[in-house]
Amino acid sequence: MQIGGVTILDTFAEAFPTWVSRVIITADTPEWAERAAISATGFATSKIYCPCEAGIEEHLPPDQTPDGRPGVSILICAEKKAMKANVAARISQCILPAPTASAFDGLESAESRFYIRMHYFGDGYEKRCNVRGRQCWKIPVMEGEYVGEERFGTVKGIAGGNFLVMGNDHTSALVAAEAGAAAIAGLPGVIMSFAGGIVGSGSKVGCKNYRFPMPASTNHALCPSLKGIVPDSQVPDGVHAVYEIVINGIGEEPVKAAMNAGILAACNTGTITHIGASNFSGKLGPHRFGLVELFR
Repeated sequence: MQIGGVTILDTFAEAFPTWVSRVIITADTPEWAERAAISATGFATSKIYCPCEAGIEEHLPPDQTPDGRPGVSILICAEKKAMKANVAARISQCILPAPTASAFDGLESAESRFYIRMHYFGDGYEKRCNVRGRQCWKIPVMEGEYVGEERFGTVKGIAGGNFLVMGNDHTSALVAAEAGAAAIAGLPGVIMSFAGGIVGSGSKVGCKNYRFPMPASTNHALCPSLKGIVPDSQVPDGVHAVYEIVINGIGEEPVKAAMNAGILAACNTGTITHIGASNFSGKLGPHRFGLVELFR
């Protein structure tokens, strides 16, 4: 199959289950909402070593936020038992300290819920309040008062949806990868947790060449410099650079929509030769997203 002269390899992306919470961050200005969101989604690219995976989902106008101020929604992905700790840590350490920022639950209909108990920071001076029907806490802080929710929902999601952008060199391949990431940014229900949404050093499960344990190591089968050296290389002829775009989402449909939009945008740049996907023969997770099926 080809799109705009780009070969779509007949393969699939392999993804795994996760849990997802959505936090809506608001502030007096869009700039401060975004700054708080960037801080709250730091060090959250991969579950390999990060405490969670997180990223910016959407920028929200005032008429779509709980308190009528500009907002940014973020998704935090982790194991269910670790969700409370991750949400609490990022709100308390990244959103509460940000000027004028507040945090609200973005999954009000979720059946599974937890409390973060952040009002204790008020040291006894905190008060309950109501923000447009939401039960919140008002905490005195140096700039005035922090107002936010403490009850958050979490739902089942998918992590690791992906596609590979392959080109003759890293300059041309990166142009296409950037176009793909730009097309996905802002789509509802998905995030790209890596810097700029793009991975330049994809990994595989485990490590076989050292005695000490490693949860992941370089995906040697997709390293162009190892073509002709490793017997299981998956790099097509003529490809000298590969970038991966990894997508987490609330369900299969948002992930499929994001992959579709990203692949089309990457192909339309005319700077790449192939689109592929990362999979590990079922060792990583049960979700499979066939590339060719995305366009049927």
